[in-house]
Amino acid sequence: MVHDVLYRESPLNMKISSFVSALALGLFVSGSAFAKPDAGAKAAKSSECYKEADVKGLHGKERKKFHRECVKG
Repeated sequence: MVHDVLYRESPLNMKISSFVSALALGLFVSGSAFAKPDAGAKAAKSSECYKEADVKGLHGKERKKFHRECVKG
């Protein structure tokens, strides 16, 4: 009897618990929407940019500049 009185949840507490649970679940599920792009895709793009720099015969600072701009765009 005492146990029921002490641990009975009020309707407000139940609503808050439900809201917090739903919020946590929503954040967990939508977390993938904010994930960084695949590292493999970045590496592939970088490799393609280096191949283009080779074809153009770029070296040193020009090569670095070209690669940086190529990966961004």
